[in-house]
Amino acid sequence: MTQDTHDRRTVLECMVWAGTGLLWTIAGGVPQSSLLGIGEANAQAATGFNFLQISDSHIGFKQAANPNPLGTLQEAVGKVGTLTTRPAFMIHTGDISHLSRPAEFDDAEKIISSAKLDVHYVPGEHDIVDEGRGADYMNRFGKKLQAQGTGWYSFDHAGVHFVGLVNVADLKAGGMGSLGAAQLAWLADDLKSKSSSTPLVIFAHIPLWTVNADWGWGTDDATQALDLVKRFGSVTVLNGHIHQIMQKVEGAVTFHTARSTAFPQPAPGTAPSPGPLKVPDDKLRSVLGITSIAVRQGTQPLAVIDGTLA
Repeated sequence: MTQDTHDRRTVLECMVWAGTGLLWTIAGGVPQSSLLGIGEANAQAATGFNFLQISDSHIGFKQAANPNPLGTLQEAVGKVGTLTTRPAFMIHTGDISHLSRPAEFDDAEKIISSAKLDVHYVPGEHDIVDEGRGADYMNRFGKKLQAQGTGWYSFDHAGVHFVGLVNVADLKAGGMGSLGAAQLAWLADDLKSKSSSTPLVIFAHIPLWTVNADWGWGTDDATQALDLVKRFGSVTVLNGHIHQIMQKVEGAVTFHTARSTAFPQPAPGTAPSPGPLKVPDDKLRSVLGITSIAVRQGTQPLAVIDGTLA
């Protein structure tokens, strides 16, 4: 067996086809997970703080894969109410809307705000297809977050440094994401004053590792960004875009992609191209939902237990 074959099989075995939204608990920088709303997730949260990740709401999508993404987003956000430990905030890793229309953003915000959490957004490519190339996104979300450039920013919470990156503003051939020189320079400066013992959580829309280059499921210059975090002892990278859970651990860096609240996409290599995957109507809620993930002190690798809307 070749190394490439082994690596690909390992990646495919790590894939989980259910749920969306990730509840992270932080108490030392190393991620673990358990089902949102289940007692073990709440127990893990007791030693740290937790936050919720949702992704790829695609409000305005009307195809057969899910003609009512607003309804499934509402169900997913409703899962927050099952927690006994309230999340500190929410992260949305992009594609809030499907076509960057004001009404789509309005509808998404109304549902997401019902969780009554502070929300930290980064844009997906579907959020910046308006005539202003993301002007509406920046006016609605970027300004509140004091974002720079096309929407990147950072913040700190309870000793953890969070960095929101934008890799959809300059898509490369085939749809590969790109961070660009200006953002990379900003990232280097942002991290300069941070101790190597500071836990980092980096979030962007397109994965920062190459899941499938032919489908544009990766970021062209991710290696340059990851070089900047090599000195840190705990780095967690959160992404969306591919509408399914995939994860990888490289040294101190854990990569994790979230699922969509709207519709699934095919696993790499199982279809001619990516795109909305139609499943039987009675199975849709078994591939959408919410998953919780805890970050605690220790050396255990990331483990994902999926939860669904079914």
